[in-house]
Amino acid sequence: MDPGTERTAPAGRVPLAVVVVDRDRSVSHWSRGAARLFARPKERAIGHPALDLLPVTGAFSEEDDPSGGGEGDDLGPGLASSLDGRSSYPAAGRARLAVRERRRADVLWWAYPLVGPGRERLLVLAADASSLAAGSDRAGERVAPGFALHTDFPGAEELARRLPEILPSMSVGESARIVAQVLELGYPILEFSQNERVPVTPDWGVARRVERHARRERAARAAAEGGPPPGGPAASIEDREDLEYAAVRERLEFLNEVSGRIGTSLDLARTITEVSRAVVPRFTDVAGTYLREQVVAGEGFADGVPDTTTLWHRVALEHTDEPGRWDDVVPVGEAMPFPAHTPFFRCMTSGEPVLVPRITEETGHAIASQFEKRDIRPLITGRSMLVVPLKARHVVLGFMILLRHPERPVFNDMDRVTGAELASRAGLVLDNARMYTHQENVAETLQDSMLPHIPPHLAGCDVATRYLPGTLLGRVGGDWFDSVKLPGARTAFVVGDVMGHGLNSAAMMGQLRTAVQTMAGLDLQPAQLLRNLDDLAQRLGDTYLATCLYAVYDPVVGELHLANAGHIPPVLVRAEDGRSELVDLPTGAPIGVGGVPFESVRVAVAPGDRLVMCTDGLVEVRGEDIGVGLATLCESAAHPAASMDDACDTIIRALNTRGGRKDDVALLMARLGGVAPEDVAEWRLAAEPVEVRRVREAVRERLHVWGLAPLAENAALLAGELVTNAVRHARARTLDLRLIRAETLLCEVDDPEAEPPRLRDAGPEDEAGRGLRLVSTLAREWGSSRTRSGKTVWFELTLPRRRPGPGR
Repeated sequence: MDPGTERTAPAGRVPLAVVVVDRDRSVSHWSRGAARLFARPKERAIGHPALDLLPVTGAFSEEDDPSGGGEGDDLGPGLASSLDGRSSYPAAGRARLAVRERRRADVLWWAYPLVGPGRERLLVLAADASSLAAGSDRAGERVAPGFALHTDFPGAEELARRLPEILPSMSVGESARIVAQVLELGYPILEFSQNERVPVTPDWGVARRVERHARRERAARAAAEGGPPPGGPAASIEDREDLEYAAVRERLEFLNEVSGRIGTSLDLARTITEVSRAVVPRFTDVAGTYLREQVVAGEGFADGVPDTTTLWHRVALEHTDEPGRWDDVVPVGEAMPFPAHTPFFRCMTSGEPVLVPRITEETGHAIASQFEKRDIRPLITGRSMLVVPLKARHVVLGFMILLRHPERPVFNDMDRVTGAELASRAGLVLDNARMYTHQENVAETLQDSMLPHIPPHLAGCDVATRYLPGTLLGRVGGDWFDSVKLPGARTAFVVGDVMGHGLNSAAMMGQLRTAVQTMAGLDLQPAQLLRNLDDLAQRLGDTYLATCLYAVYDPVVGELHLANAGHIPPVLVRAEDGRSELVDLPTGAPIGVGGVPFESVRVAVAPGDRLVMCTDGLVEVRGEDIGVGLATLCESAAHPAASMDDACDTIIRALNTRGGRKDDVALLMARLGGVAPEDVAEWRLAAEPVEVRRVREAVRERLHVWGLAPLAENAALLAGELVTNAVRHARARTLDLRLIRAETLLCEVDDPEAEPPRLRDAGPEDEAGRGLRLVSTLAREWGSSRTRSGKTVWFELTLPRRRPGPGR
């Protein structure tokens, strides 16, 4: 059949009507052949809904079809499904339509779903086969549509050349893309009942029923007419036509049924099971599925043809034999390469099905040689085998080994075509699941890399966190939590939520989290930090909004300093009476709105109080007032718990079991232990060199009082270096020195000079420049932070481990 002919067709060719449907289900191309066949000019078709133009209902019945080839009673639900976008596979059908001048046309149609960046979504080809049937001198000839798949198409070059002519509105690149997809899905063919097409496999069942039904019908007609019982060559030809027609239709129905049973989810393991179970026992008795190692792991792999070193994982095995017969010999989960002499290697390297009508003793021995000490020959010898590749986008992902019992008819050419089409559909489904698994792994890795690893013990507080990925759109979202160390043993806690899901939201979250860490290091006031973050979000673009809650805990003063940008309020659980309450603070507008002021509040806290901060995914459920979730949060946060982790788990259980949660969740809980007054020592110093000696003596004395004599000399030395540096470079009259004993020993020196100190490489004859180098070498950590009045330079020393007391 000539795909490009729209004028008078030469003998043996059928002119085509060509219709292209776009993503809006409207006609974007209507050929001259379509105008003739459907009696509607191009100007009345372009831009109109395809369902209104193509007759998909009420065409004809079996009684109206003298050829006996009724493929349905209209262009059919198959075409309607394709036009509605419900079908992702090619479809074919036949109808007898009433056209102009009361003429009825015998119409064959094919529908090709199209994928890619263009607007085109469906290519419909239709042909009037009436002239073929009318011009035939062979009685009873039946014309039927079909698809020829995975074969060399002799008209492929002509189709590629002529398609731009019949689709003039498309570019050469778009036409080439459509040609490639048509050839991949199958090209249209016409089948004639007298031609020897493909053998029939009678064990499927339907063919036998058709045969018995046809014989009963002929016997009944003969009895009514008083003639002899039916028989002879004419009857056998008619039987064969009925059987062939039934076999072809049954296989199409089988493929459609399998398509509906596989790919019900994007879970790779479930998809593998569905693919394997779809063919047993109807098509085969044993089905073994093998996939590349990288496919099983949800990873990508290099291009190129597999070789003898490629590992293939046996991921599923379905059979109708007695239970356990295959388990020990070919266990699921085994990985193995396949030698070049095996039919499996030929299948995976050629990408084409390999048919072995009967596995002989010699073939069975060759296959069994790779199974080492396990003798697989009794399981396979004498059976018919078909190996079909699982391909997607021209890449072999794996293959299926199909075996039939010796008493069943062997696989034949029709089975080869059926198996290839089945594997093609299964390969696409498996590749979708593989790509989803790969993207989910990437997203999970990205999310984990963006979430901080907060130590459980910070200065004056203990911290526990939880993160739950969303259930709606994968394992990545815009929720985050963080903590930032601040001068004066203070800690900043932040919880935020970028509105939306996916990688873009996660990327935006990463930028905001980094910005918060940077600005927190500048020791900005909470309200000022949120204002700066809002300005940054405006510069990044107006695509995303985010909520953010920022709190600074001062364990020495016993105070929380908080500001809110559209986030749900935190919960404060009082240690004194166990009462929990939502912190009353201005809500503020989300980050990214722009131009909205933020306010901050200070809340006094006592040792043992707990601060709970979370994102709205934990408390918000569709169809439920958020107040219910906040009340549950307060109640569960106040529940006694043996540890911080137990307290977090209690909250998660209480709120996560209500059902309906689809958003991701970030939860941060801090137990505010505080720093006792006796663990803090402060001095006001004159900015003079003579003070350095007094500083060292005071530090030694205080550390001996605290029982930290092993740290006394190093602490005194480093404190003297910080004071010396401040005296030399700061233009000030006084300096402040503070020691804090918390999780570490913290020493801070405040001066009014905003310029941060710089490490220098001192030469052998230099008299200065070694102080900060000494601090960097001996201290656990050191740094400087700007303050409203200048800067703070600090260092930390690790406290010696406390020896357990008696009875511990």
